[in-house]
Amino acid sequence: MKINLASAVCLFTAFLSVSCNESYDGGLSFEKSWISEVEQANYEKYKEYAENPFVKVADEPVSTFSVDADGASYANMRRFLYLGQTPPKASVRIEEYLNYFTYNYPEPAAGENVALVSELTSCPWNSGHHLIRLGMKGKTIPVAELPNSNYVFLIDVSGSMSSPDKLQVLKSGFKTLVDNLRAQDRIAIVTYAGDAGVHLQSTAGSEKKKIKNAIDDLKAGGSTAGGAGIETAYKIAEDHFIKGGNNRVILGTDGDFNVGMTSTDELVKLIEKKRETGIYLTVLGVGEGNLNDHMMEQIANKGNGNYEYIDNAKQIQKVFTHELQKFYTVAKDSKIQVNFNASRVESYRLIGYENRSLNTEDFENDDTDAGEIGSTQTITALYEVKLTGTAAGDPVATFDFRYKKPGETTSRLLTHSIASSPVDIATASADTRFAASVAAFGLLMKQSEYKGTADKQLVLNLGKNAAGFDPNGYRAEFLELLTNWKE
Repeated sequence: MKINLASAVCLFTAFLSVSCNESYDGGLSFEKSWISEVEQANYEKYKEYAENPFVKVADEPVSTFSVDADGASYANMRRFLYLGQTPPKASVRIEEYLNYFTYNYPEPAAGENVALVSELTSCPWNSGHHLIRLGMKGKTIPVAELPNSNYVFLIDVSGSMSSPDKLQVLKSGFKTLVDNLRAQDRIAIVTYAGDAGVHLQSTAGSEKKKIKNAIDDLKAGGSTAGGAGIETAYKIAEDHFIKGGNNRVILGTDGDFNVGMTSTDELVKLIEKKRETGIYLTVLGVGEGNLNDHMMEQIANKGNGNYEYIDNAKQIQKVFTHELQKFYTVAKDSKIQVNFNASRVESYRLIGYENRSLNTEDFENDDTDAGEIGSTQTITALYEVKLTGTAAGDPVATFDFRYKKPGETTSRLLTHSIASSPVDIATASADTRFAASVAAFGLLMKQSEYKGTADKQLVLNLGKNAAGFDPNGYRAEFLELLTNWKE
């Protein structure tokens, strides 16, 4: 194996604060990096969450949590594996591994913006247990019918962004988004370093050359006043607010805020206030060394938005071209509540979603903030359960889902009954087999006490025949990643 040469050179020169002109393209050759895992984890900021334990249904029959539409943790893991490292345990959010991928779920019924599906199968890493897959699908809105967009690019141009895997990656990504703009869409650019400034006033999407020239002119240098940049970006978004449109701030940064408002708690409070404006937030993390993953994940969560990590050119295409419709929210404050049937289920464990837990009473409280789902977007959750052994009959659980349509303040309730008869994982749907493969891999990356018999071969066996629905090749890429991974 050999390390991507451009990546190694960039890492070394970034470490010495020397300019590097080669960008990291995310090649699939692995080798142990000269930066140790411990050193990498010390540079970067992650939040450790204890894994969800098994819960006895007799004690707690109801499980409630918010959806999570992020994919950053998966892309960040891929960056570590490219460099021959194991990602820090705290960086692994298995729900983001699952939701990095699109599943072949049905469209919602007429009048609804979300569809629900489920499947009950044997558990491949614990022969005495079963898996429940919950699936959600956001309504597909044809591109020609998408609402007009009012974007504000909020771009970190501080000194920490000077390495080629940071500002240069963001510039490429934003120019890709510009290519996909329609004439009726608008974009403004706000930058921040020592202070915040308006780099480009709100401009029609038809003026692509003007917008791209403004992006090309961006240069890094100075300290990082992220809070001031957020204030300015939201002000411009409010000034050009499109009623019924897609009003969104897209923040690109490594999260290294060091001037003015710097703590995660302060930034979360600011974002919680700003979400009341009806403006969504997308956070794009880049780079390594001083990546503040925890802060970016939290402000995206609290800002009615999503968090993605951009590690290579393919990821730019994924976020800004292949999955651009996800920027158009179809379901706000999306919450899940599962009522387990004590006569069928002895105990359960939600895999991932540790920082999305809600109180039982939050489910019916429309003032409780929860996650958003974009157009065409699929969301997947897995429970590992121990059945009672009672003969099949009644459903094992009821899957309830609440969400608000954009512009509405009252939630809608969907209810789905989870099948009573399990199927063997070998004959389960391709979506369930692939989700199980990704989850098992996540358990390995998490070094989970619940991994059971999961290993590389089990992950490959689950995934290799479940990549049929793969419109942009991301399932195939996952399998290639696995093949090259040294367990």
